[in-house]
Amino acid sequence: MTFKKDFLWGGATAANQYEGGYLEGGKGLNSSDVLTSGSHTTPRRMTWIIPETGETGSTGMGFGGETVFPKGAIPAVIDGEYYPSHEATDFYHHFKEDIALMAEMGFKTFRLSMNWARIFPNGDDESANEAGLAFYDAVFDECMKYKIEPLVTLSHYETPLNLTISYGGWIDRQCIDFFEKYATTVFKRYLGKVKYWLTFNEINCMEFAPFLAGGVLDPTAQNKAQAAHNQFVASAKVVKSAHEIDPNIKVGQMLAYQPTYAYSCDPEDQLLVMESMQTALFYSDVQTGGKYPAYRLKKYEREGIALEDTPYDYELLAKYPADFLSFSCYGSTTLTTHKEASEGSGNLFMGIKNPYLETNAWGWATDPACLRLALNSLYDRYHKPLWIVENGIGWDDQKESDGSVHDSYRIDYLRKNIQSMDEAVNIDGVDLLGYTMWGCIDLVSAGTGEMKKRYGFVYVDRDDQGKGSFARSKKDSFYWYKKMIASQGKNLD
Repeated sequence: MTFKKDFLWGGATAANQYEGGYLEGGKGLNSSDVLTSGSHTTPRRMTWIIPETGETGSTGMGFGGETVFPKGAIPAVIDGEYYPSHEATDFYHHFKEDIALMAEMGFKTFRLSMNWARIFPNGDDESANEAGLAFYDAVFDECMKYKIEPLVTLSHYETPLNLTISYGGWIDRQCIDFFEKYATTVFKRYLGKVKYWLTFNEINCMEFAPFLAGGVLDPTAQNKAQAAHNQFVASAKVVKSAHEIDPNIKVGQMLAYQPTYAYSCDPEDQLLVMESMQTALFYSDVQTGGKYPAYRLKKYEREGIALEDTPYDYELLAKYPADFLSFSCYGSTTLTTHKEASEGSGNLFMGIKNPYLETNAWGWATDPACLRLALNSLYDRYHKPLWIVENGIGWDDQKESDGSVHDSYRIDYLRKNIQSMDEAVNIDGVDLLGYTMWGCIDLVSAGTGEMKKRYGFVYVDRDDQGKGSFARSKKDSFYWYKKMIASQGKNLD
């Protein structure tokens, strides 16, 4: 079995983890610029300053809990801290080299994100920053040179910091108009260069990482609900604008998704899985399905959450849903109500350890069935084209003295996942547009802020302290992926 000839094979990155070029070319500060490095055991932090006193400090990112800032504090870059996003792995100065490497592998598509604050430095600016627009012109021209189709995320875990400080982030409805202006600007600027767009990366991460997802500093249940609603409306307005500019433009949703298993046949475990799926799929039920599901409305009613909305919001959601659904899927998660089961770890929340699956040093389990399960579940629910835009495995890759990097574990992971994807397409008939492996060139881990947790086909000389030459080296997986693409997914040896 092989994939169709126009199947979009490629890789994926995010500006805040890959681009670098901190404050170059007129770029403004964004929310990721105040995130420190971390590790598997040490959480990343947000740094702040109290302007009235000059006091500085930091607080946790608030994964799954409340984030508390001292009175009068605002997010800020402070001396003496290391912020990995500031240079990341320096795509800003290496984009020609990196895109040439992607072309050598045979990429048909390259998923990247634009840095909103590079285009509108404060988010609410009257006019766009020409230097920022020109940078992405150069990037897209380089993609066109190699016939690589860009897939561009408008907001990937970064909100202009001014919008966070002055408006509270996405809890303010004014952000809808700011985002629409940004999107419309780049749709028109890159008309003919970019066909595929995504609005918000892993929009459902608003549920447990609202600062990452929307620059929200006060993550109450009310604020998270309002921020999500505002992003839904903004996405619908962006779909409307895109179709008016050019009917050929496609705007998709991006969802964090993973198949979820019950640890036991205890009905309580089954209910826990159901509730977990409702939490994740509420976001695609609205953005791709076009309306709020009853289970979420009842939840808001129970919790006393009242949205600031208008009737027109819901007309927009129904009339302008996402054209396709893209998603990240790194593996599966396992849940239980039984406290005696051993806890797992991994990318934010990976549930408990599944005894049937192997895990790496960060607690990530390789599940050979996860993509087939995910693709069937989402296709059966929404009946829209799908796109796997993140799938990969982080590992502490070691570079040998001769410059080689032997990452057989990554090849084995990809082989199993592509086989699972193949079964969903060729056995089950899922309509799949493409596959972009996460972190195709080494980049900074979003969850831990590390470099040693590497994902790419290409090794970048950079360490967790921000040292290194940025030199690029091909890993064994580079050659494997090149061969796989050339065979249209048939050669997995």
